[in-house]
Amino acid sequence: MLESLDQIGEREILNRLKKFMPVGQIEDDTAQLNPFGKEILINTDVLVDGVHFSNETTSAEDIGWRAVATNISDLAASGVDQILGITVGLIAPPKTNWAWVNGVYKGINKALEKFGGKLIGGDCSCGNQKVLAITAIGTVGQLRLHRGNALDGDFLVASGPHGLSRLGLALLLNDPLTKNNEITYHLKSKAIQTHQRPIPPLKALQALLNCKPKDLPWRAAGTDSSDGLLEALHNLCSSSNCQAIIDPKNLPKDKNWPIGSQWDSWCLNGGEDFELILSLPPSWAQSLVKTLPSSQIIGIMQSGSPKIIWKDGKEIEKNHLLEFKHF
Repeated sequence: MLESLDQIGEREILNRLKKFMPVGQIEDDTAQLNPFGKEILINTDVLVDGVHFSNETTSAEDIGWRAVATNISDLAASGVDQILGITVGLIAPPKTNWAWVNGVYKGINKALEKFGGKLIGGDCSCGNQKVLAITAIGTVGQLRLHRGNALDGDFLVASGPHGLSRLGLALLLNDPLTKNNEITYHLKSKAIQTHQRPIPPLKALQALLNCKPKDLPWRAAGTDSSDGLLEALHNLCSSSNCQAIIDPKNLPKDKNWPIGSQWDSWCLNGGEDFELILSLPPSWAQSLVKTLPSSQIIGIMQSGSPKIIWKDGKEIEKNHLLEFKHF
């Protein structure tokens, strides 16, 4: 019987595709090339109507902005220095309104003006569904972040709060769970803004570079939390062959975040937070949280078979009903 992609799942699909690439190439969200002696980072993300965006929650300009932000977030999570530009592959049904396409590219342009880089080309074609495929290109900076660089004894740091984008989506969809009196007006506004106009963690990366203790080498592990905090931690653990020990009292939440298991689940599994999740030497981690007020130490790394564990020793199981699935 032939296997379908939804039966295999994204992680196993990527695992099977490794044989077509150089060793280690697929361990991060970006590829690294060295043409003419200059280290280049390249990243591609695909946004699909009905999967990553919809007219119900996202305007055309927001879609264009989000398309750029998601790719630049991956570059930041690899230690980008300069963002050179992006190419755009656009697929749309023939009856798509030009106003929608124009709006998407306005959003793309606004994001590039904000974060850097130029629109340098792409392609377009007709199809049954709206799709944006973005390829972003940048140069490697002083610190090359890899998921596989974590070591036993590192502190785990989140560059900012998690769950806001998931809350923003729920608010836009009028989810009954959002009829909670504990959700302040400020939190609602912040969550919707975070969902529709995410900010890639370029400032967090710069803070990380600026605060490194002089006696430490340029060694750190990192990824972004676009697919959720637990997925980011899993990727660090799997690539570094380590275990993450997480303190439930230090989950990275907004100061106005409601209390309860549902809200903890959104923090852990919500996705599209676009924060850096870093594994750092303790002194560097402590320096970062002093430099970057939004950042927080959430746990430590220890040697052992890859998994995520609460501080009390209980293994953290991902909520598969809440985590984002590509297939």
